Amino acid sequence: MEPDPDARGLARVMHAAFFALLGASLARFLLRHPWLELGPWVVALSAALAVLYVLPVPRRLAWLCSVVAVWMVLVVLAPSFAWCAVPLFYTGLRTLRPRAALVLVALLTVFVVVAQLRLADGAPDPNLLVAPPAVAAIATAVFVHAQRQAERLAATERREGTLAERQRLSMEIHDSLAQGLSSQRMLLQAADRTWDADLPAARRHVRTAASIAEHSLAEARRFVHDLAPADLAGGGGLEDALRALAARESGAALPVGFRVDGPPVDLPDRVGAALLRIAQGALANVREHARATSAAVTLTYLGDQVVLDVADDGRGFDPRAVPPPGARGHGLPAVRARAEQLGGTLTVESAPGEGTVLSVSIPLEEPR
Repeated sequence: MEPDPDARGLARVMHAAFFALLGASLARFLLRHPWLELGPWVVALSAALAVLYVLPVPRRLAWLCSVVAVWMVLVVLAPSFAWCAVPLFYTGLRTLRPRAALVLVALLTVFVVVAQLRLADGAPDPNLLVAPPAVAAIATAVFVHAQRQAERLAATERREGTLAERQRLSMEIHDSLAQGLSSQRMLLQAADRTWDADLPAARRHVRTAASIAEHSLAEARRFVHDLAPADLAGGGGLEDALRALAARESGAALPVGFRVDGPPVDLPDRVGAALLRIAQGALANVREHARATSAAVTLTYLGDQVVLDVADDGRGFDPRAVPPPGARGHGLPAVRARAEQLGGTLTVESAPGEGTVLSVSIPLEEPR
C-alpha cells in the first residue's frame, strides 16, 4: 500500500524537528558548560544518536529501542536534551501498538520532568511538573485522533470502492450474461411455438440459442477472470467485435447492420469494452422490447471523440417518461453510468411509433 502523503509530510516535519532540537540541545550544553569530562561523551553520544536516527530500519522495534536508550543516557548526562522527546513521542506512537506506545510516552515524559527539575536546580516550579505531561497528553490525543480519522477515511474509501465495483459488476452481468439468457429464452419459446408447424424454423431458433449460450459461457469465463469481453479477446479491435456482434444478433426477423465512419484509431481497452457492452445491451433491448424489423450499429471516429449509435425502426417510446418495468427503456441508467464513467454522454432520440436511436459519445485524447 502506498504511504499516505499527509503521513509522509508529517514524518518529514518530525524528523526535521528532531535534528533541530538535537542540535540546539548540543549547542546549549557546549555554551553553558566548559569542555570538561562530560563534553566528549555528550558530543559522541549526540553524533551517535544522529547517525542511529537516519540508519535503515530492517527491524523497527529494535531501532526504536536503541534510539530511546541513547537518548536516555544523553538526558542523564545533559538534561538539555530532554525536549528531543517530542519527536520520539510521534515515532513511538507510529511504531508501537497502542498500549506499548502509551507506556513509552509515559516513560519519556518522566525523563523530561526529571531533566527539567534538574535544570531548575531544585527550585519549586509547578509548571515543570504539569507542562511536560500536558504536552505529552495533547500530542498523544492529536495523534490518536488523526490516526482514527485516517482509518475512517480509508474505510470509507474501501466501502465506496466496493460499491463502485458492485455497480460495475451489476452492469457487466446485465449487459452480457443476463441479456444472453433473455435472448436464449425468447428463442427457445419461439422454437416451442413453431415446433409442430415449422420444424426447420424451430431448429434454427434452437441453433441460434445454442450459439448464444456458447458465447455467454465464454463471457462468463472471462467475466470470472475479469478479462475483456469475449469479442475483444481475439485482438481484432472494437470494429471486428461490433461486426461479430451484429452478425450474431442478425436474423430473418431482425437484420442488424454495422458501419464504421471516419479513420479508426486505437481505443483504450476500457473504452472499447464499455462501448461493446453498451452495444450488446442495446441490441438485446431491441430484440426483446422494440418489435423492430431492422437495426443498425454505427461506430464513428471524430478525432477527439468516438460515437456509438444503435438505431432501430421499432415502436419507440418517450425518453422523457419513466419507462415501466420491462419496457423499452430498461438498461438506460446502466448505459448512462458507463458513459459518464468515461467522461462521455448518452443521447436517446425516440418517439412512439418512430423507432429509437441511442447515441453514446466518449471523448478521446488528441494524438500528440
